[in-house]
Amino acid sequence: MRYLSGILIALCLALLLTAAAASDAPVVISEVVASNGMYTDGHAYDWVELHNVSGKSVDLSGWFLSDSKKNPAKWAFPQGTTLKKDAYLLVYCTGDSSAAPGKGSVFYTGFKLSAEGDQVILSGAAGELVDQVAFDRQYGSVSWGLDSSGQYGYFEEATPGKKNTGTACGGRVSTPSFVTEAGFYEGQVTVSAAVPLGAVLRYTTDGSTPTAKSKEFPAAGLTLKKTTSVRLKAFAGGLVSSETVCATYFVSDASPVAVVCLTTDEKYLFSSKTGALVKGNGSIPNYDKEWEYPVFIEYFDETGTRRLAQMGTFTASGHSARQNRQKSIAIYARKAWGNEYFEYNPFPNRNYTHYKALLLRGANSDWHATRMRDPLISSLAENLDIIYQDALPIEVYINGEYWGHYNLREKINKYFVAQWEGIDLEDEDTVDAIDILARTGSDRFLQNGSNTDWLALCDFCKKQDLNQPENLQYVLDRLDVDSLFTHAAFEIIIGNTDVTNVRMYRVPGGKWKYLLFDVEAGFGSSSDKKTSPLEYYIKPVSAKIQAFRHEPLNALLRVPEMKAKFLTRFAEVLETSFLWPYVESKFIQWETVLEQLLPRHIARWKNMKYADWQKNIKATRYYARVRPRKIVEMLQKRMNLSDAEVETYFGEVQRLLDEENTLD
Repeated sequence: MRYLSGILIALCLALLLTAAAASDAPVVISEVVASNGMYTDGHAYDWVELHNVSGKSVDLSGWFLSDSKKNPAKWAFPQGTTLKKDAYLLVYCTGDSSAAPGKGSVFYTGFKLSAEGDQVILSGAAGELVDQVAFDRQYGSVSWGLDSSGQYGYFEEATPGKKNTGTACGGRVSTPSFVTEAGFYEGQVTVSAAVPLGAVLRYTTDGSTPTAKSKEFPAAGLTLKKTTSVRLKAFAGGLVSSETVCATYFVSDASPVAVVCLTTDEKYLFSSKTGALVKGNGSIPNYDKEWEYPVFIEYFDETGTRRLAQMGTFTASGHSARQNRQKSIAIYARKAWGNEYFEYNPFPNRNYTHYKALLLRGANSDWHATRMRDPLISSLAENLDIIYQDALPIEVYINGEYWGHYNLREKINKYFVAQWEGIDLEDEDTVDAIDILARTGSDRFLQNGSNTDWLALCDFCKKQDLNQPENLQYVLDRLDVDSLFTHAAFEIIIGNTDVTNVRMYRVPGGKWKYLLFDVEAGFGSSSDKKTSPLEYYIKPVSAKIQAFRHEPLNALLRVPEMKAKFLTRFAEVLETSFLWPYVESKFIQWETVLEQLLPRHIARWKNMKYADWQKNIKATRYYARVRPRKIVEMLQKRMNLSDAEVETYFGEVQRLLDEENTLD
């Protein structure tokens, strides 16, 4: 009965909101999307489409677009804007007052629309009303527009910059639901579903979004004999089809770890033209184009309980590792698709209640070696008061197909930093103002916010003598020295040869701090060779800038009290994180799980041999045990430390290392 009432309410709302366009308006508001879930260049702006119906070109110079009757002149078209007869143009509503206005057939306003209901007002250059549209609640990526009969309503498919097709609908079919719970079954399972009254329920099992031509869901249920992701969508005449729901059923396919299932259309995944996880045919690989597409996301914990089931989006993730057949994948909770957050925390070392984004990491450059080096080494920082990504091993399925072992990680972005720093994610202005930089922090490596103060700080350290108290104070007021020293010590100790993986961040009102990430190139050498990161971290302030800005660290090391602070912190990091019993416990934790997962993973990807994995683990264990014992000697040589200094700062911890980290 509740399904029928939902349809009737939608129809009544449509009748109340239906309005004819002004018959004499030369330009009409033909289509609006106020809850956009389709991303382009990292953005999913709301948009307004205008259509010239006058039969001749119209000069829009100085015309206005607004969402407020009190302020109809909120945004003006630039001078020289012309809309040819029967042509369309798009105005993206960004919510960014600094957005450039645009030109041609694409423009950008500083206001944005409300998906809960809003209005759009088009005014002429003299302020006269040309057209206006009011709309009620909007659905994710469903447009509100004008059909050929002059009626406004919902459209099944948005057509930005093109003619609206079909008849505007008065509402949306209620969402269907599964009666049979998603999860793990033996032998087979018969799936039942609840159908909205008056609607036809259709389904797919290949990941595609059901259409009006898809198979009708059987009244007696759908029997599955293998692991399958089922998608459902309800259809009824005169209404936009329902939201798509999905459930994955594992048949005789148990997992010893948590499982993430991704279900979406093939065109978003593997199409040579549009697929985000393939190279494609262009000069730029598809997986490097940052395409973000809708996907249904499920998370089953290690007990088999489904903790997440929601639409969101995904992108290919990583850098050079995107070339691997098993791509890393970032997933995002997006409000336009129904949920602004993932309302679940899967990580053992976090007390958060929700996330905006998660990363399914395919081990990247470690994909054929240990498949655990990055999360294992990162976990050694959990007692160091430095930001790092938590992790756990999982298995992933795409469209019901086993996709192998992944490491679930926190996704590094402004929300990740905000949560670590205790900033409420609802405080959008503060979150948006967080600065995140990579490598040298130059414009090319600006990931969020601004790099102006960072570059100025680095240049100051390069040019000024920090032994002058006022100069030192200038730096201390802007840089969290503890964070810098901890990060540098950690990276040097693990021997991370990928020295490009340095990131800095700053929250509004705070100091610059360092972020630990992507350390899978660590524990690969126990000797002080050229590939050691020591020569990148410890070198003259005036030396050539390479992978990151070395000046702050080395300018501080010229100050005796700061040098003492660094050496003291270095010893503390060694004792806290690199004594072998503690490190070995991390190895055991990860090895125990991967021993169960890798036989199937290797059979799926054929990327390595299990015996080789065992050899790689043995070698990594060796480096993790031996390198910390040798690092003090390396540091002494690089920094020209006296024997007395070594004894003062490292005598005690060196004796502990010699005792705990000596090979059996």
